[in-house]
Amino acid sequence: MTRLLEQAVAVVSALPDEVQDDLARILLQLAGVEQPAYELTAEEAADLDASLAEAARGEFATDDEVRAVWAKHGL
Repeated sequence: MTRLLEQAVAVVSALPDEVQDDLARILLQLAGVEQPAYELTAEEAADLDASLAEAARGEFATDDEVRAVWAKHGL
């Protein structure tokens, strides 16, 4: 294992279990290992439906709103 991969594993191992699993699935997929389709929870499906409805109505964040979110997260 390379030093960079060891570093990544060490950092990821400190993250919550759910995040670790998400990152592991991504890494396996990038390595060519087929992963089962992600199953949305009922809450996630409802959030997605609400987002799609907002988009269909043309309700998008303004540039200022996007900048505010980026600034909040140090981006």
